[in-house]
Amino acid sequence: MLKVLIKTLTLGLLLGAATARAELPADYKMVLLTENFPPFNMAVDDKNFARDDGIDGISADIVREMFKRAGIQYSLSLRFPWDRLYKLALDKPDYGLFSTTYTPERVPLFKWVGPIAKTHWVLLAPPGSSIKVKDLKDAAKYKLGAYKNDAVSQNLESQGIPVLNALRDQENVKKLTTGEIDLWATTDPVGRYLAKQEGVSGLQTVLRFNEAQLYLAINKDTPDEVVAKLQKALDEMRADGFIEQATNNYL
Repeated sequence: MLKVLIKTLTLGLLLGAATARAELPADYKMVLLTENFPPFNMAVDDKNFARDDGIDGISADIVREMFKRAGIQYSLSLRFPWDRLYKLALDKPDYGLFSTTYTPERVPLFKWVGPIAKTHWVLLAPPGSSIKVKDLKDAAKYKLGAYKNDAVSQNLESQGIPVLNALRDQENVKKLTTGEIDLWATTDPVGRYLAKQEGVSGLQTVLRFNEAQLYLAINKDTPDEVVAKLQKALDEMRADGFIEQATNNYL
């Protein structure tokens, strides 16, 4: 009877181990989505669609190395607009989205790997502007432009601060310089980078109101094993200096 019990227990353990190994198939592959958010992720040819090697930037380089070290296959595409990518990552298992700002409101919506990078949220005024604000409440009396479904826009709207949302953050450069908006709520250094691409310099920072961390946001139905492997790889990359080097390559 004891021998039968031991055999049963042993078989159970073996089956359990096999099940654990089978949790992540050998051909498992993630779908990674990103957008033009320079210098963190961007199309090499500056277009709104790119795949794999046609995408570069700080976060793109870090994510590639992270998946390589974790031994997880993936496809990578850059698309437009962010709003659509965000909804795809929310709805589809094994989808990931970067660079996604980590916020309390978003925490329960995804599984997270990071941080990949840090940014600051700012209000930018056009060159020569005399606008001065003490805080966001003070800024609410002005016309604020932001990027639809971006973390900055979501944060302002959650505080009851009205914003004029654009489908492309680059649109806010023209809106700011033509007076359609008074202040541009965006991310630094992204805003200045985009303005430079549009031939605009000398934007004034009138308020810094948050430091944000950028992550890889992963659909909640993705296996925990995937998240753990990626986070382990990222932690190793931070420890051996890869992340610092990748950042210095662009800034």
